[in-house]
Amino acid sequence: MRKDYDFSGAKRGPVVKSPGKKRITIMLDDDVIEAFRKKAEAKGTGYQTAINQALRDALFAEAPLTADTLRTILRQELHEV
Repeated sequence: MRKDYDFSGAKRGPVVKSPGKKRITIMLDDDVIEAFRKKAEAKGTGYQTAINQALRDALFAEAPLTADTLRTILRQELHEV
């Protein structure tokens, strides 16, 4: 049966693309990821969605997003867990 398949033109990656999204690599602390996983599980969503929403909220907040502001937001998110 293996001879029936031709993968010479195949490409790696998701079968269905996610429009409006881009895959990146980012290094986050273990405790941050775990906190977002717990928060997301409680809400019934994915942790990447929770991180994306936290970044979106910070980005579109009236105050400019600075390193101090981001730290404050992350501390608040971690404190809620």
